Amino acid sequence: MHRDSRVEEGDMTETSDSTCTVSQLKARIRAFVRERDWEQYHHPKDLAIGLSIEAAEVLEHFRFRSNEEVAARLEDDELKRQLGHELADVLYFALIMCDYLDLDASTMLAEKMAISAARYPVSRARGRNLKYTELGEQE
Repeated sequence: MHRDSRVEEGDMTETSDSTCTVSQLKARIRAFVRERDWEQYHHPKDLAIGLSIEAAEVLEHFRFRSNEEVAARLEDDELKRQLGHELADVLYFALIMCDYLDLDASTMLAEKMAISAARYPVSRARGRNLKYTELGEQE
């Protein structure tokens, strides 16, 4: 990873979305990886594979289930927590890739949201589940 690996004292204690920054999450992941000497395995291809595998594990929670079955399962706190752990794995790989590639995750998200807003203007995309190339002009 290319950024400074020092972790400030308070960085390892914040655990809430409302108090923990993306930078703190990256620092926490960086420290975790360095403690285990895993940097040697973290090349872009390997990180992308890990991200894809973890995303597939999220899908396991929904496979062969109707929307109603999924909704019922999500009422179970333990099953919801398990899904949350899979989502955390996805976030881990997304953030470690951003860190490795020296990409600012917040900037990348803001840029992509702006691109998506241009591709999916509210006037044509609202209530429509179509790819932007299929939206055409609203009647």
